[in-house]
Amino acid sequence: MRRWLITGAGGMLGRDLTALLAARGEQVAEFTRAGLDITDAAAVRTVLERYQPQVVVNCAAWTAVDDAEAHEDSALEVNGRAVAYLAAACADHHAALVQISTDYVFDGLAEKPYAEDHPPAPRSAYGRTKLAGEQAARTALPQNAYVARTAWLYGAHGSSFVRTMLSRARAASPVSVVDDQRGQPTWTADVAGQIHALITAGAPAGIYHATSSGDTTWFGLAREVYAHAGADPALVTPTTTAAYPRRSGALPPVTTLAPESAASVTSSATLDRVGWFTSGPTSVVSSRPGPTFRAASRCANVAVNSSATASCT
Repeated sequence: MRRWLITGAGGMLGRDLTALLAARGEQVAEFTRAGLDITDAAAVRTVLERYQPQVVVNCAAWTAVDDAEAHEDSALEVNGRAVAYLAAACADHHAALVQISTDYVFDGLAEKPYAEDHPPAPRSAYGRTKLAGEQAARTALPQNAYVARTAWLYGAHGSSFVRTMLSRARAASPVSVVDDQRGQPTWTADVAGQIHALITAGAPAGIYHATSSGDTTWFGLAREVYAHAGADPALVTPTTTAAYPRRSGALPPVTTLAPESAASVTSSATLDRVGWFTSGPTSVVSSRPGPTFRAASRCANVAVNSSATASCT
């Protein structure tokens, strides 16, 4: 049993991770923003001194992509400088830090999935601030920082693209969705399980890509959600990013991540124990989605019906 401390525990991933750790008999200290403001360096030091965690997982983040363009320094305070505060406190207490990051650290122009060692080239303020967080963690904790990049998250708790589409589908509402951004819809419970496996398997510090397998566009995902909700997928029509001008400007058009390239970071034996390749497929580009997406859709549908709350990065 390890002592874990979770920041951002009120969000989608934080809630799933906290629940998973508790179910597996781990000792967990969970903090929402109200309980710990990670931009307060003194508060961070006090909390780590009190709880003495062996592993800190930072699920807290500024995730408002558009707003980051107008408020980049504020976003950097949360996504960059606050990570440095966490990393420094972890170093003082010999704790590992798992920093959750994003596909937005890449430019989205590659013609194949991005490997962990591909040079970052963020095209947005949000991406720049998340990259700053990665660098802060790894600089302060070169032997004890884990960066877990993920993408297109959805979960049982709170607001997300999938939940929004489920609501529209239940109302049989037509919707126009962009079809020129491609990525990997990823179930937060899968990411939570992989973070736990990464630590318990003793994998070396470094960068890991944590996404479900398969890829699609937002349009393809929306059509799959409509189908699972029993609505007519034809109600979903494609459009382009250019039709929806955003303050964030240049969004990465293709950000498929390649978790299999983690083989260059760690040994195949460790990967087998971690199970990094075994996250359930979304397979939403096909007419028959994989089991993870089916289970996730059912769970997210329950969340819609019960008016559960939380967020998507």
